[in-house]
Amino acid sequence: MLILGLLPLLLLPGPGCRAADIPEDTTAEFSVRLCKARGGDDNIIFSPLSVAVALGMVELGARGASLTEIRQAVGFSHLPTDEEFSLLQNLTGALSEDDAHYIIRLANSLFLQSGVTFNPEFLRLMRKYFRAEVETVDFSESAAVAEQINGWIRDLLSADDFSSVTRLTLVNAVYFRGSWKNQFRPENTRTFSFSKDDGSEAQTLMMYQQGDFYYGEFSDGSSEAGGVYQVLEMPYEGEDMSMLVVLPRQEVPLAALEPIIRAPLLEEWANNDLFIGKAVQKAYLEVTEEGAEGAAGSGSILFMGRVMTPEVIEPTDFDNDSM
Repeated sequence: MLILGLLPLLLLPGPGCRAADIPEDTTAEFSVRLCKARGGDDNIIFSPLSVAVALGMVELGARGASLTEIRQAVGFSHLPTDEEFSLLQNLTGALSEDDAHYIIRLANSLFLQSGVTFNPEFLRLMRKYFRAEVETVDFSESAAVAEQINGWIRDLLSADDFSSVTRLTLVNAVYFRGSWKNQFRPENTRTFSFSKDDGSEAQTLMMYQQGDFYYGEFSDGSSEAGGVYQVLEMPYEGEDMSMLVVLPRQEVPLAALEPIIRAPLLEEWANNDLFIGKAVQKAYLEVTEEGAEGAAGSGSILFMGRVMTPEVIEPTDFDNDSM
């Protein structure tokens, strides 16, 4: 299973977001739980950052058992009540700052049913902590609403996702684009054989370069992943951001890495009740000779009625170029 996390940890450098702001064990554990929950043998790409911010927006209006469950899911239950909102506020602010070397953006939006009165304090805090744009729509015009929301993230939702009891929809989007510090030469990109876990081979484009990079071989003392796995760090321009590539030794299936992925490992590397009717995420990552570009969007649709287990739609899009 190939695991690609778009900005996998909440801990990101930037103005107003210090390393001590968001506990590393919290963010790493949440990322690992999301990865393991997805499971399966397919290639996956997801953004724990986007999911955490979307859940934070839902948490702002949650009460009772729902509030407790959300805080436990994200890993904020050990923090003083409401402290996580200040941390997420710092994060949102940090991701809104321009940088000369890369582009990173986090945007949030709240779509409300027109004619329905919402708690003004909830809306105020949504703007304060998440810089959320607030718009009113008529969810009975489901096709028009889906088109409007999909202007944020293409094909995130459809008209069938809304009904006459839909009251609000929360949408979160995260975007990153950076150029390699050491770019690949396009003429060196060639077709090579890629070995799959089932022993078969596929022909795919692979980039190539020689250079100095941070590289290490690690072992957790077990026989998993062949006992040793490799970690390569490829910095983007400015060197504040990097891509980490983790692989087992040659001839060891990629799926063998999954059991060793744990939170400490990630840290070591670097007025009517509403219920959530659907939670979705759409993500993509494109890696080229020049650099990488990725985006992810998450949405939560809230309906009027009793609390029930949300339907979770698995991410389906995986785009790659010259990997």
